[in-house]
Amino acid sequence: MDRRVAFVTGASRGIGKACAVHLARAGFDVALTARTVGEGEAREHSSTVHRSDTRPLPGSLSSTAELVVAAGREALLVPADLLDRASLGAAAATVLERWGGIDVLVNNGRYIGPGHMDRFVETPLDLLDKHFEANVMAPLVLLRQCLPSMLERGRGLVADITSSVAWTDPPAPAGQGGWGLGYAMSKAALHRVAGLVQRELDASGVVLANIDPGFIATERMVQDMGDFGFDASAGAPPDVIGAVVAWLATDPTASDWAGRVVPAQALCHERGLLPSWSGPVPNPA
Repeated sequence: MDRRVAFVTGASRGIGKACAVHLARAGFDVALTARTVGEGEAREHSSTVHRSDTRPLPGSLSSTAELVVAAGREALLVPADLLDRASLGAAAATVLERWGGIDVLVNNGRYIGPGHMDRFVETPLDLLDKHFEANVMAPLVLLRQCLPSMLERGRGLVADITSSVAWTDPPAPAGQGGWGLGYAMSKAALHRVAGLVQRELDASGVVLANIDPGFIATERMVQDMGDFGFDASAGAPPDVIGAVVAWLATDPTASDWAGRVVPAQALCHERGLLPSWSGPVPNPA
């Protein structure tokens, strides 16, 4: 039986961590990438230009790797920065060299930093560039590297974690329950990738899908986002998205979602993919 391999970005915490663990439980060895290798590392994660926040966030690649191993699969740490294409390329090349291919690519990581929750007139244009580099170009860099092995194997899943900010307007200004232009514009750009590239890959066995997570109570949502008008207690657990991505990676009928938007919370509830979760919650974003 050949090895099944998943590559997950933003795997140190939140949705990425949950995807890695659920894919491991589904039988995949998992390559993990993010910037935070060990618990307690400090780096800038403020969402606004008006103040700094370098308090360590819970989670790391090392702790996610422990959970993957506990699920009975191998974990490979390939730290990288979404703003550094060379580091991303090296990470993907390492996975391909050591494990021979990639069957599942989860583009979950995104830009974390100032400008995310700032109004347009207060946002330096270079921060908009960083949103596009991390949220759009980084997934494309990885897609270009992963696709050849998927096409050679005649199978594969590319799960792009999108957001309804790609097609809806905020209920309030950025920082007061709304979100910044860079976040929305870059998510909208990423949102177009799956449908367009899927048309080039029909009948190849490779599925590209947008995963709309809805409002998820990640560690960063709990620690950081209350100041910007978001109540983490209203969010669903990250395991909802992990369960949905694992289902897409293993269920033959998942090809029905090729090129489409997967409403993750509704699908998880309807299919009973996470019995411990009672059902969808309203999506304020």
